[in-house]
Amino acid sequence: MKPQRFNALAPALAALLLVPVGDAAAADGRKIARNGTNAGAPACKTCHGMDGAGRAAGGFPRLAGLEAAYMVRQIQAYADGTRANATMKPIAKALSASQARAVATYYADQKASGRKPDGKAPAAGRRLATIGKWSKTVPACNACHGPGGRGGGADFPAIAGQHESYLVAQLKAWRKGRRTNDPNGLMAAVAKGLTAKEVQAVAAYYARQSAP
Repeated sequence: MKPQRFNALAPALAALLLVPVGDAAAADGRKIARNGTNAGAPACKTCHGMDGAGRAAGGFPRLAGLEAAYMVRQIQAYADGTRANATMKPIAKALSASQARAVATYYADQKASGRKPDGKAPAAGRRLATIGKWSKTVPACNACHGPGGRGGGADFPAIAGQHESYLVAQLKAWRKGRRTNDPNGLMAAVAKGLTAKEVQAVAAYYARQSAP
């Protein structure tokens, strides 16, 4: 390459080198969210939306603002069967490890808007979130999911602002053994210690909290 030509290209090359890896991954993730992949994974926006708001009526969770590491682990769980879901299993299997990281990074960066459910948060749900139910060895949900349910790392996702229908469905899945990717069987024990009314109450409580 002639010196003059290299000098002309140098600023552009330098700019590319300065792009953070996370930004590049998010850009690839945006493409997957919008268009899917050549390997057969459909566009994520179909169910979860480009902003990651999800759809309560269809049982599709909010992804916006969840930790990328948590979402990667869930994609792996769908693929290996420790989290059973007929829709997500083939999608997870169609994503490479780098694609899973990319789309997780993209949704982690989103800030989906959305109106919270009407009505006051149930007092019973607040008690379970902040105090727990020690008669059944159920700790406070916030102890693992963070203050206000705003997340506690890759193992414990943010549940504040999550759709009520989705939270109920997951607690039922833990109880029935359709989901087994919890650390030390913790969530299965929690779900089995709650009555059906308590499941509804705590799900309603968190659905009415501000999402992270």
